[in-house]
Amino acid sequence: MTSDLEERVRAAFHDKLLLMKIPEKEDDFLPSGCCLLEKRREETEVEQALLAQKEEFQMKMESLQHRRQELASKEKQLKEAVLKFDKFLKDNDAKRSRALRKAQEEQQQATQRGREAEHLRQEITRLLSAKEKLQQRLKAHKAFPEFLQKVVAKAEQFQEIPELVGRFQTLMATQAKLAERELVNREAMEEEHAHLQKYVEESSNQILQQNNQIAQLQAQLEQAQIRVHKGESIWNRIQNTAAEKTLQVGQIKLAAWNLFQMVAKHRKLPADVPQEDTEAQLDAVSVNQTLQEGHEFSE
Repeated sequence: MTSDLEERVRAAFHDKLLLMKIPEKEDDFLPSGCCLLEKRREETEVEQALLAQKEEFQMKMESLQHRRQELASKEKQLKEAVLKFDKFLKDNDAKRSRALRKAQEEQQQATQRGREAEHLRQEITRLLSAKEKLQQRLKAHKAFPEFLQKVVAKAEQFQEIPELVGRFQTLMATQAKLAERELVNREAMEEEHAHLQKYVEESSNQILQQNNQIAQLQAQLEQAQIRVHKGESIWNRIQNTAAEKTLQVGQIKLAAWNLFQMVAKHRKLPADVPQEDTEAQLDAVSVNQTLQEGHEFSE
């Protein structure tokens, strides 16, 4: 900024020199010493004016710097005030939130204490009722201690009532264990009975299936017996027919043998044909019959 001011001063001085009137004649010129003094005087004036402007500018700059510092200080103070105010607002909000939360907590605690008080009143009422019932039971059972005292006095096994009560509790515990054991045994017996029932049912089903299979096999056996009976009847018929055929064959063979013997004896044929060879016997008889018919035809 100082350089700009110097430049403006130099420009003004230059313009002033240009605006100065130059004499047209030589007579108008001053002596060179006077001109030099005049120039020095003007230069001094200009330097003084420049120095005054510099001092003024310096004072303005110092004033401006001082004002800037004041503004910075005020800005800092303002920021601190804003921060303090913001902190105050935040603290106020936090205090307000804590107050509201505390009020809600106190209200909840009051409600909880009210419920607890109501519960305690109900509990006191219940305890008073239980106390009254216990007092009535105590009054009703007042005769039992006297009875127990008489029992202890008569019994030689017990010296005091607690011993008698302890013995009774032991017996009750034993009875409970026995009852529990009986329950376990009963459950085991019921389980075994269930297993037995299941086994009986499975066995019954198996027996039923086997009976069905036996009935099927019996029906198959009856069918097979019927087929066997039919086969035996057929076989018997076949055997009877075979016997009849065998008898007929035997008779035929016997007749053929007798016929062969008669023909052989009558015609004096050789009897070297075996008795079992019926076919040869019939062939011989047939040949003999053919020869006889030819002889008769020739005659």
